[in-house]
Amino acid sequence: MLKETLFNLGPYKICLLNILLFFLIFIVAVALRRILHRRLKQSFKNANITIDGRLSNWLKVVSQSVYLLAVYVAILSFNVNNKNVTFGDFLNFRLIESDYFILSFYHVLVIIAIFFGAKMLLNIIRIYISRKLRKNGENTAGTEYVYVQLAKYVIYIFAIMMSLRAINVDLTLLLTGSAALLVGVGLGLQDVFKDIFSGLVLLFEGNIRVGDIVEISNGGKTESIVAKILKISIRTTQIETRDGNVLIIPNAKLTQEFIENWSHGSELSRFKITLTVEYGSPVELIKSLIIKAALSHPKIRMPEEINVRLANFGDNGLNLELIFWADQSWDINNYKSEIRFEIDRLFRENGIKIPFPQTTVHLEK
Repeated sequence: MLKETLFNLGPYKICLLNILLFFLIFIVAVALRRILHRRLKQSFKNANITIDGRLSNWLKVVSQSVYLLAVYVAILSFNVNNKNVTFGDFLNFRLIESDYFILSFYHVLVIIAIFFGAKMLLNIIRIYISRKLRKNGENTAGTEYVYVQLAKYVIYIFAIMMSLRAINVDLTLLLTGSAALLVGVGLGLQDVFKDIFSGLVLLFEGNIRVGDIVEISNGGKTESIVAKILKISIRTTQIETRDGNVLIIPNAKLTQEFIENWSHGSELSRFKITLTVEYGSPVELIKSLIIKAALSHPKIRMPEEINVRLANFGDNGLNLELIFWADQSWDINNYKSEIRFEIDRLFRENGIKIPFPQTTVHLEK
């Protein structure tokens, strides 16, 4: 029953035994890869060798090569009930045959090998990039990500071209015949191409990198967004807001909007807290209390630059502004909140009142 033919795969007659052997081979390959990966890591650990990003990529390259052997053994396992069929017969069996191209199992394996080789080449290039950046003292996650992304696009474009050539597709004829179609598609996908071009600009310029904290605004028309850059793809960028939400935005937004990169330039920035006190309040005492509240916070920098100024004579009281310098931190709103709590506590201890908004109406008799 195990050798009863279920279907044909090229020149091979596939039975239940072939299917079971096929899955067994790949289960063994997965287990063998994990064991090999674990043993190599343990060997490096015993030798007191730190497994950094570069060494981890080498481990992937070595361990993933097990799958190449698994593919070869899986195909040979079909000979269990196909004694007269050779491996060459399997490779030469034509799946698709037309006037334009021929697709055989050989071509399928070549395409798989091309993309598997592209993936391994990308890991090797990632190792090389990491080594060069470390030597130059520029080994940051954002910088490495930019170069790896560019390498990935180039490698996979060449992999696709090599795959088409492997099945004897004339690329010149393909591009010439699709020129008119590409023009029409280009007109309909202007925004998509704009985002793709913006993605290339972001990757090449490196003004915005993975891990950067940026403030995105559109000239004050809407409330600005402070977010962390998680991933820059060829068309979109993933950002994480302070609320923990992950947003996917088009790359054009990062090249056309007003962007303040908190991770570049000076680490310090000036911030402001506004508040209102009653008319007739002791402003000198209030000023000293506000400065005391600011100085009590551990994240405040440049204490000599802390300033309290009278911004305006408001409708409900004196409008004051606390000006202070702090790190351009992801948690700056939490810092402001903690300072406000301290101001409120000091005001209560000293009898300083913050007025409620009120309107006085005078009625004529």
